[in-house]
Amino acid sequence: MKALLINAHLPYPNWSEGALNASAHAVAKEFFEARGDEVTETKIADGYDPAAEAQKMLDADVVVVQTPINWFSAPWIWKKYTDEVFNVGLHDQTFLTGDGRTRKDPTKPYGSGGLMAPRKVLICTTWNAPREAFDEPSNPTLQGRSLADMLSDITCTFRFCGFEVLPEFGIFDIFKNPDVEADLAAYRNHLEKHLG
Repeated sequence: MKALLINAHLPYPNWSEGALNASAHAVAKEFFEARGDEVTETKIADGYDPAAEAQKMLDADVVVVQTPINWFSAPWIWKKYTDEVFNVGLHDQTFLTGDGRTRKDPTKPYGSGGLMAPRKVLICTTWNAPREAFDEPSNPTLQGRSLADMLSDITCTFRFCGFEVLPEFGIFDIFKNPDVEADLAAYRNHLEKHLG
């Protein structure tokens, strides 16, 4: 198996250096390497070439995106990366052939033009929010939204291109009630369960 591991953390000096996201990224790397899989890595904040990144995705069997959630979405560098890299795949018609519909047959389902199957993607996120804030209708901000709901801006992009989206993983309450060792162990188990 070939795995592409993407770290979307954007460092903020003296505030958010990215140690936890780097640790979760390392857990995924160790998981794949222990199985003898081929691992390719991208740390978005270090820079990248969009065409080379598109080729990395084409070469991969599975993509793992590691990202913090800042203001309820991934850092802006993830959106920039998505726009640049996925546009290469759109332009070259390697990721998808438009949205699946055609002028001859506009009844085809929107979002059915993806070419990236059978590739898979797994999203691992870090949150200030506690786990109990999700799926809770009385929460004043999330209002019953699930973790999957909150990540739909990421996962819909991959689905649109034909990826199978694996169940997401979250590391929660990282500032007020962290349990990093247990969270990273749970992440290892999650990878084993869904990719083992």
